[in-house]
Amino acid sequence: MERVHIYHTNDIHSHLENWPRISAYLHEESKRLKQENETVFSFDIGDACDRVHPLTEATDGKANIRLLNEVKYDAVTIGNNEGIGSSKKQLNHLYDEANFPVVISNLYDYKTGYPPEWAKIFHIIQTESGHKIGLFGLTAPFPTSYKPIGWNVKNPDEVIGDILELLSPLVDSIILLSHLGIGEDQRIAEMYPMISVIIGSHTHHLLPNGKKVRNTLLAAAGKYGQYVGHIELEIDENKIITAEATVKEMATMKPPKNEKWIIEGYETKGHQLLNEQVIATIPSNYSVNWQGNSELVTLGLESLKEYAHTDAAILNAGLFMQPLIEGTVTKDALHQVLPHPMRILRCTLDGENLTRLIYEMEKNRLFLRNFPIKGIGFRGKVFGEICYNGVTYDKITGEVNWLGEPIEPAKQYTFATVDHFMFIPFFPTIEIIGTNEVLFPFFIRNVLGQYLKKHYPAKKSAE
Repeated sequence: MERVHIYHTNDIHSHLENWPRISAYLHEESKRLKQENETVFSFDIGDACDRVHPLTEATDGKANIRLLNEVKYDAVTIGNNEGIGSSKKQLNHLYDEANFPVVISNLYDYKTGYPPEWAKIFHIIQTESGHKIGLFGLTAPFPTSYKPIGWNVKNPDEVIGDILELLSPLVDSIILLSHLGIGEDQRIAEMYPMISVIIGSHTHHLLPNGKKVRNTLLAAAGKYGQYVGHIELEIDENKIITAEATVKEMATMKPPKNEKWIIEGYETKGHQLLNEQVIATIPSNYSVNWQGNSELVTLGLESLKEYAHTDAAILNAGLFMQPLIEGTVTKDALHQVLPHPMRILRCTLDGENLTRLIYEMEKNRLFLRNFPIKGIGFRGKVFGEICYNGVTYDKITGEVNWLGEPIEPAKQYTFATVDHFMFIPFFPTIEIIGTNEVLFPFFIRNVLGQYLKKHYPAKKSAE
């Protein structure tokens, strides 16, 4: 009888305030169990990086990889924050210094059709007794976002059959590192019972004692590094006899020495690196108001129009986290104003459906003004006021105008917004009817930065 321990993290999202404890815990557990001659593996299931953290932003995520190196993971897979939160060039170099294999089975170079050079489509690990475990990884397919970057992300069922056919003759059991979400994990467990364990993520679900679906154990450790998952396998005569899952809450752990200083150091270094990059010099303050229009939102709308080459733009005020202060604007200031990994969406609708969209927005306006929203790229507090530029709505008559003129039902109209509007459920007309183009590679903060750089160039300091 052999006992195998698997520790797993997921969806840390650059919540580095939990990292010192995660790192210390995994080191201690690995050391303790190896002294007892037990087999130990550790995996990360993606979204370790999130550009909301200044150090992640300043280093294009490479600082996060250096932190993961501390643990010496046996394998990691990627989440959408690594996949579409990076340009193709950035992702191609994200793992240059990694001391662990990256396993991803459904991501391919759009031009060549080959998997990326920095990844393996599967990976085989072996226990002390010689039991071979095949690993493969799947990330959430967002073709609308991946394709313009230069990646082809396949749906799970397009690759699972082939991977299982490749792996099955080579290994004794199979584990899926899944950045797909709990719904997909359950479906895959039902359809592919030859997968022994699915370690999940993406939907930030916590399974304190795992979940058995047919022959498969599902495990998941929540979000933000608040928990570390632990799976215990018992293997007899080269077969998994039992599989159990638990989690360890990091808040209950004894803090490592100098924890506060280490966490503050991550922040300080990130701000320092971003502050070294000057963007513009603005002549006055740009205020922000989440419950209404404001100077900064107006500036943001103008920058979207210029970047997307449209006559109109629509944004929510809650995107803008703080004002811009008169004087020097650095990358750090822009990152604090707009920490969201959102890109610009150019949407074309005919007049009839544009009117329908504005009605959807007006119907939701009061509800969204103070609505707290998380995820899908949003890193703020509340959605905030819906703000138009180039479009007007008459509350009394219900008439929608475009550049001061009544909208013609059959005419085509193109406006700019953020891709977030395509993913949230409040404005279905955009996703269902719109002809949509996500503009790459820049995030909204980069677009605002380009606008400021052009219209308010940085003043050279006096020698």
